[in-house]
Amino acid sequence: MITTYAELPTNLVRAGNGIDYAYRDTGGAGAAPLVLLQHFRGNLDNWDPALIDALAPARRVITFDNAGVGRSTGTTPDTFEQMAHDAIAFIAAMGFSQVDLLGFSIGSFVAQQVALVRPASVRRLVLASSAPQGAAGMHGWAPAVMDGVGTPHTSPEGYLGVFFTRSAASRQAGKDALARMAARTRDRDQQTTWTTREAQYDAVCTWGIPDHALLQRLAAIEMPVFAANGDSDPMILPHYSYLLAGLIPHAQVTIYPDAAHGFLFQHHARFAADVEAFLTAPD
Repeated sequence: MITTYAELPTNLVRAGNGIDYAYRDTGGAGAAPLVLLQHFRGNLDNWDPALIDALAPARRVITFDNAGVGRSTGTTPDTFEQMAHDAIAFIAAMGFSQVDLLGFSIGSFVAQQVALVRPASVRRLVLASSAPQGAAGMHGWAPAVMDGVGTPHTSPEGYLGVFFTRSAASRQAGKDALARMAARTRDRDQQTTWTTREAQYDAVCTWGIPDHALLQRLAAIEMPVFAANGDSDPMILPHYSYLLAGLIPHAQVTIYPDAAHGFLFQHHARFAADVEAFLTAPD
């Protein structure tokens, strides 16, 4: 019996937009399935198996490559609006009328767009390492961040420098997470291309053009929202989680200690428990 994320097969589903989406499905039961949206340059193998395994006992959890990413066909769009429409096409192809969404980093930008353009399809929304469109200070990422994760050839050390803090505990957690991600030896996903990286970063820069009027859009997100981040995230600063909570009517915030962009991998057990408590809380 398949019991861990590292053992799940990679499947393909053809959507109405003509895209073949690569995905992995834990097949669990429970309420609405939980669909995960991945970070900048990430693919199916960049999810920490420990996090997925901690989320899966209580529900069905699905990871997927959006259009043009990893094994999915098509071209990666350069706007989060189009990425959201592509995600909606995947959700429809899976036969889901309503889902819970967990968006991580740029996946959280896509998740916000999905919740805005197709609100009836999203029951609850988890925004990990997130920021609203139009917020000041989000027009591109700091040079140190781009040196770590934005170059043509990234390294484990560069990844650790952005996703984990310099403390011994956080750095060891990062090494452990990388080891878990590398444990899968067969049926690994395809690496994201430089074309995907460029399109995603163009979308990031467009999302971050300061525009206070765009912040008002978030008042339309009426479903419950859980915003979370690490207290030392250099990529998307934690104060944006509080900004989101101030703009979204039914939002709550948790900031995890001694953690950076990869807080959800470092604190995978606690974060999974917090997500489950949020998803099962009374309306």
